[in-house]
Amino acid sequence: MTQMDTESPAVARGTSDPVIEMRGISIAFGGVPALDDVDLRLFPGEVHALMGENGAGKSTMIKALTGVYSIDSGTVVLDGEEQQFSSPAASQAAGISTVYQEINLVPNLTVAENMLLGREPRRRGGIDFKAMNRQAAASLERLGISVDPASELGSHPIAVQQLVAIARGVDVDARVLILDEPTSSLDADEVEMLFSVMRTLRDHGVAIVFVSHFLDQVFEISDRMTVLRNGRLVGEVLTEETTQLEVVRMMIGHELAALERLESASGAGVDRSARPVLKALGLGRKGSLEATDLDVYEGEVVGIAGLLGSGRTELARLLFGADTADHGSLQVEDDRSHLRSPRHAIQRKLAFSSENRRAEGVIEDLTLADNMLLALQARRGWMRPIPAAMRTRLVRQYIEALDIRPPDPNALMRNLSGGNQQKVLLARWLITEPQVLILDEPTRGIDIGAKAQIQQLVADLAQQGVAVVFISAELEEVLRLSDRVVVMRDREKVAERLNDDLTVADVLEIIAGSARQEEPSDA
Repeated sequence: MTQMDTESPAVARGTSDPVIEMRGISIAFGGVPALDDVDLRLFPGEVHALMGENGAGKSTMIKALTGVYSIDSGTVVLDGEEQQFSSPAASQAAGISTVYQEINLVPNLTVAENMLLGREPRRRGGIDFKAMNRQAAASLERLGISVDPASELGSHPIAVQQLVAIARGVDVDARVLILDEPTSSLDADEVEMLFSVMRTLRDHGVAIVFVSHFLDQVFEISDRMTVLRNGRLVGEVLTEETTQLEVVRMMIGHELAALERLESASGAGVDRSARPVLKALGLGRKGSLEATDLDVYEGEVVGIAGLLGSGRTELARLLFGADTADHGSLQVEDDRSHLRSPRHAIQRKLAFSSENRRAEGVIEDLTLADNMLLALQARRGWMRPIPAAMRTRLVRQYIEALDIRPPDPNALMRNLSGGNQQKVLLARWLITEPQVLILDEPTRGIDIGAKAQIQQLVADLAQQGVAVVFISAELEEVLRLSDRVVVMRDREKVAERLNDDLTVADVLEIIAGSARQEEPSDA
C-alpha cells in the first residue's frame, strides 16, 4: 500500500513543499514497461533513499529526472511549476546534479580543474589558475573536505575522489543532489567521511537522493525512503518508522528464507582425505602477497575474509594466473605448475569472476549472448567458432537457469542491471563446466533478490562437486556459504578455520590480530 501522506522530516522542520515532485511517471522500452505510474517527492533538507532490486526502476527514475530519458506519461514539477527536461544540461541548469557510482572525473587533472571543468575563471584570455584554486578551496571548505585543490586528483584515494565529485556537483548551486551507489568502493571510515559531507549539505537545504544496496547505511543516513518493485511504487515511508525487514519485504515481496536455508547447508559431503583439486604451495608475488598455502577440495566452498588490501584479490588472481607468481607453485589435480595465463587456467577448468565487473568482466557494447560465450570461445580458440545451434542452446539454458532479465540474447550488456550483468558473468564461467570457480565479490553492488539467487547458486554448485573460492567483504555472507574460512591480513594468510559455529566476532578478532591462528583439525 502506498504511503504518500506521511509527514516528512522536512515538513516537520517547517518546509512543507517539495522542491521536486514526480507524478505518475511511466516509461517503456520496446513496449516493455520500465516505470509504471510512479510518484516521487523530494523535500529540501533531507536525505531520501530510493530503494529496490536491480531492475526495479531506480536508475530509470533517476534518468527520467535528469533528462537522460524522455517520459512517456506523467509530470515533473519543480517549485510548483511543471518542467520538461530535454537533456541532462537542462536538468543541471534547474539545479539537479548527479554523482554516479563510477567517478567520471579526470584523474590527471588537479582537484580544482576537475571541480571547475568547463567553468574555469578566466583572465586575459586564459585560465586564472589562482582564482580557480581559491574558488575550489572555498567550496571544499564549506563542505568540510580537507584536500589541496592544486593536487592531482588521481593521487587521492577513491573516497576523496568521490567527495570531489560531490563538491563539483553542488558547486553549480545544486538544489537536488543524486548519489548513485556512492559507497560501493569505500571502507567504513571513508563512508563516515562521505556521510559527514551529506549531513552538511542536508543542513544547508539540499535535497539528497541516496541509492545504495547497503541497508545499514540507508538506515543510518536517510530520513525517508521510496521503495520500487518491478517498475512500480510500493511505498514511501519514514526511515525512523520502519525496519530493515519491512523494507526487504517491500523490495522483494517475501522474506529471505532461501538465505536462511543456506545457513545449515555448509560442510555437507566434503572429503578432505582425498587429493585437493587445487593446491597452492608457498604461492606469492613480491609486494603483492606473502607465501601462501591453500588446499581446495571437490564440493567445498572456501571463504576468503579480510579487510580491503588484505591480499584477498591478490590471492584470487594468482590462483587463476591473471597475475604471475614469482615464488611457490600451484597444483591443479596432479599437475604442479605455474599457470601461464588465464587461457591456460580456463583449459585446466579453472574459472575466475573478477571484483572489477566493469573493467575486467562486462563488455558493454556486446550482446548478452556474446558476453556469456566469451570464455568458452577462448577455450576453443578463435579459429573454432561455436556452432550456432550450440550457441542458441547454451544461452537459452543459462538465461533460464539464472533467471536473467530481460531474457533476450540480443540485449546489449550496457542496458542490463548490475545484478543481471553479474548473472551473465557467472553464466560465462559455468558454461565452461569448471572444476574450480573463483568468485571475487560476486554480490557487491547488487540487490538483495539477486544476491540471494547468486548465493543459492554457489551452494548448489558445491553440492554438484564444484570447488568454490568465495571472496566477500560481507563477513555474514562468507560465513553463510563457506565450509572453511581463510582470513587474510596485511597481504598474508593469518588463519584458517573450519566453519563450525564460527561467528563474525571470531573473524573480526582474527583480523584485528587478537585471536590465535588455528588450522582445520581434519585438514
